[in-house]
Amino acid sequence: MKKFFIYGGIYLGVTCISFLIWGKLLPITSKAIISPVGQEMALPSGSQLPGVLNFEGPRTEVCPINGQKFTKEEKEIWLQRRPLIVMIENHVDARPQSGLSNADVVYEAVAEGGITRFMGVFYCNIVKGAPNKYDVGPVRSARSYFVDLASEYADYPLYVHVGGANCSAVKDPVTGQQVGSCTTNRKAMAIEQIADYGWNNAGTWSDLSQFALPYKVCRREPERIGPNTAMEHTMYCSTKELWNIAAERGLTNETKAKQTNWDKNFQPWKFAAEDNPSSTAKKIQFNFWSGYNDYAVTWDYDPSANVYRRSNGDQIHLDFNTKKQLEAKNVVIQFVKESRSIDEHLHNLYEVVGSGKGILFQNGDKIDITWSKAKRTSRTIFKDSTGREIEFVPGQIWIEILPLNNAVSYEG
Repeated sequence: MKKFFIYGGIYLGVTCISFLIWGKLLPITSKAIISPVGQEMALPSGSQLPGVLNFEGPRTEVCPINGQKFTKEEKEIWLQRRPLIVMIENHVDARPQSGLSNADVVYEAVAEGGITRFMGVFYCNIVKGAPNKYDVGPVRSARSYFVDLASEYADYPLYVHVGGANCSAVKDPVTGQQVGSCTTNRKAMAIEQIADYGWNNAGTWSDLSQFALPYKVCRREPERIGPNTAMEHTMYCSTKELWNIAAERGLTNETKAKQTNWDKNFQPWKFAAEDNPSSTAKKIQFNFWSGYNDYAVTWDYDPSANVYRRSNGDQIHLDFNTKKQLEAKNVVIQFVKESRSIDEHLHNLYEVVGSGKGILFQNGDKIDITWSKAKRTSRTIFKDSTGREIEFVPGQIWIEILPLNNAVSYEG
C-alpha cells in the first residue's frame, strides 16, 4: 500500500509537470501556422500578431455561410474542412469571450435562468487565426435546440461543447448503476439527441465534447479574463486542433465513411450584391427575460461602416482576442415558442423547428420577416412580407432567438 501511494504521487507529479510544460513553457511560434489538415503554411508578410494570418490579393471568393468575400488562398483552406460549431457561454463572469468576431454566424438564446448562450458557426473567417493558441471560449454545455440548429450545417456537424443536458438520475453509490428515473425531461436531453443522430458513431464521430478531447485541444485557463474566475468559466479550445481532430476521424470536407461531402444537402442563404446603407433604424434594444438586465442587448447602427455594434448589459461587448467591439452586418430577431423550466433542472425549450415571425435589421432598415424550418436537418429560411426569401448583407449574421411577443424597440 505504501508503494502504491509513492508511485501514485510520482505519477501525479510527472503529469502536472507535463501539463505545465505543454501550456506554459513551449513557445508559440510566429514563423508559421499549421493548417487545419496539418500542413505548414508560411506566415504572410504584414502580419501583426503571432498566429494571425493576413491574406493579400483580390477578395473574389464568396463564403457559402454568410456571403462575405475572401481571397482564393483562404477559400483553399476552408474547402478542406466542414463548419465548426461551438457553444460559448455568456455569463457576466465569462466576458469578454474569445473568438466571436471570427464566427460567420452567431446564434443567441437563453440556456438557463435568464442567462443567454451563444453558438458560433466557424468556417470561412476563422482561417486568419488568433494570437491565442486556445482561441475560442469559454466553451459550455449543449442544449437540445442548439443541437437542432447545428444540424443545418452538415450531415455530421462538428459540434463543440462541454457535456450537456442528459438523463440525470439517482445512481447506486456502490455500483454506479442508475436506480431512479430520469430527472431530465426527455425533450431536453441534448446528449441523448447527439447519440441518436449518429454523431458519436464510428466514421461519423462529429461530436466534439471536451470530455473526449485531449488537453492540447481544450483546456482550463483560469486567469485568462482575470483572477478568481470560477472554474466553469475557464474552458477554451483551439479551433486549429479541433479541425485536426475532425480530420483524424475522417471528417474534413468529406464524410469519408459515407463518401459524401458535408454540404451535399446544405442550402446557402441568399446575399445582396452590395451594401445599401440607410439610417431608419439606428438603435435596437431588447431583453430575453424581464428583469435580467445583464443580458439585455443593444445594437447601435453605424451608417459610415454599415455595421451594428453590440452592447450587453449596458456595457460595450468586446472580443477578448481582438479587444474590439463585436459587430454584425445583419441582426435577425427570430421569435419562437418558449417552454420554461420543464423539469427539476429548470431546462428550457425553444421551438426552432417549425415556423414563425421575426424582424431583420440590415443597412439601417427594419424589415418584418417570417421564418420556417421544416425539419431538424432543414435550413431555416427567412422571407419578407411578400414571401420572397430575404437577401443578407454579406458579412457576419447574428440570430437572436427570443420568446414570442418579446418587445423589440428601435430608434429611427
